Amino acid sequence: MSATIDGVFRDIGKLPSMNGPKPGDPFGNSTYGTLVDRPYKLVHLPVLDVVDFNERIVRGYEEGWGEEELPADLSVARSLIPAGTANLRDFSNIAPEIPEYIPQNCTGCMECVTECPDTAILGKVIGEDEFERRLQAIPEEDREMFRQQWAKTKKYYEGGKKKGLPGGLFQIIIDPSKCKGCAECVTICDDGALKMVQKTDEVMLKARKSHRYFKNMGPSDNRYISDNLLVDMMLKEETHIYVGGAGSCAGCGEGTALRMLCAATASKYGDQWGIVAATGCNTVYTSTYPYNPYLVPWTNSLFENAPAYAIGIRMRWDQMGWRDKPLWCIGGDGAMFDIGFQSLSRMLASGMNIKVFVLDTQVYSNTGGQASTSSYLGQNTKMSVHGKVLGGKQERRKEIAQICMMHPNTYVAQTTCAHYNHFYKSVLGALEYEGPAIVICYTTCQPEHGVADNMAAHQARLAVDSRAFPLLIYDPRKGERIRERLSLQGNPAPKEDWYRHPKTGQPITFIDFARTEGRFAKHFDKDGNPSPTLLAANQERLENWRLLQELAGLR
Repeated sequence: MSATIDGVFRDIGKLPSMNGPKPGDPFGNSTYGTLVDRPYKLVHLPVLDVVDFNERIVRGYEEGWGEEELPADLSVARSLIPAGTANLRDFSNIAPEIPEYIPQNCTGCMECVTECPDTAILGKVIGEDEFERRLQAIPEEDREMFRQQWAKTKKYYEGGKKKGLPGGLFQIIIDPSKCKGCAECVTICDDGALKMVQKTDEVMLKARKSHRYFKNMGPSDNRYISDNLLVDMMLKEETHIYVGGAGSCAGCGEGTALRMLCAATASKYGDQWGIVAATGCNTVYTSTYPYNPYLVPWTNSLFENAPAYAIGIRMRWDQMGWRDKPLWCIGGDGAMFDIGFQSLSRMLASGMNIKVFVLDTQVYSNTGGQASTSSYLGQNTKMSVHGKVLGGKQERRKEIAQICMMHPNTYVAQTTCAHYNHFYKSVLGALEYEGPAIVICYTTCQPEHGVADNMAAHQARLAVDSRAFPLLIYDPRKGERIRERLSLQGNPAPKEDWYRHPKTGQPITFIDFARTEGRFAKHFDKDGNPSPTLLAANQERLENWRLLQELAGLR
């Protein structure tokens, strides 16, 4: 392997491997593997040399000479990117702050690990006897520093002893090469176990060392991981199918959704499954050359035909005897609600065993923020701009969940990442269902919704509380009637019109939700009074909720 760099011929084979310590990354933080080190994921294709791609092409982009110096080659011509190349991407210098872990406050709830969109917050649990043995591999001068970063939580330490095991020590670590500083983890933590600190040379040296030692400590001890606690699945290396290094915005709600989808699927099928992705935001930040965060086969189709593309792949896989390999078809609200809806409907009607995951941002995020049929009444977007005559979008939101429920023998779920148990139940239920299934997930888009980087989960939770985006699972296996098949479990006060705040007793309405987001800001006057359009949107959301209650037999 060789390349001409800045006019100088260099033998790439004599340089340090990209999958280890190297100049600019002396502790090998940006390397393959999430909880432990892994080798490159190789494939046997005559047009793709994984080692050459990572050592030469990814190196060129990481060191800044790739665009001008690298020649065209077969991988570019065939639009091929090896699995997991985003592992090698370094985001250390893009944010001024980084989270700091406070172990004495930690309960081991795993919410921060679950909600991180960038695979930058990682967890591990090890028995205290084994921990002491593994600790000896760490340089003596850093052992005490690293020891202080492990927590004795009730969940793992005391819980382990109740099982007759040594107490389990738990650690949250921050991967400094993948963290974008969004602070979502700090916001989501109710225990005060994380705080944002300014990046200094000292802080970053400690973070880089600690992350390296974390990976060197080896895998979690599975004896402390309960399969009944779905949030604990990310303590296992095999669930990290969506690695860090994707180019999504800081705090991106879609990134969290994709990580959780991949983890849930991997918990049952390992890496024996695949993805068809419709063009949209999700394909931009997961396939910007040469970075790929997925460790499973992934292919990108046109905006309008991903479900049809998936039908072809499913048929071929079935011919090959791969009926037990799941196939997820992923797209945004444009690809599934709008231009690709006919393709989606045809796929659902086919009865084929294909799973669909909708990243519902209620707007065309990757093309500049245009309205979609998923957008809310009154929402201010491009193509539905709030002006003097019309106050934002004038159409009601299309309820794709209800439409899909009317397709024969189709599993339907509507969920959010903030309701992680409901999310995992929805995804695992879709995977278990023999036939077409669709999961619609609320995904906060910070720039288009007009919210802060750290607010994805908070806004998703508020969307459910305010009836803006009700949770539901429609499972045809549950009975012959719609009310037997449809569950609204997970929504607060499911028999009432509105959920009331437990402290104030005041109802939480769609207007309360809209008040927190920039996309509805123009609907409030200087005294905070909502516009007639927003009042109509509030009524429309109530009507949608009442319809769901009726279908579920709750009214």
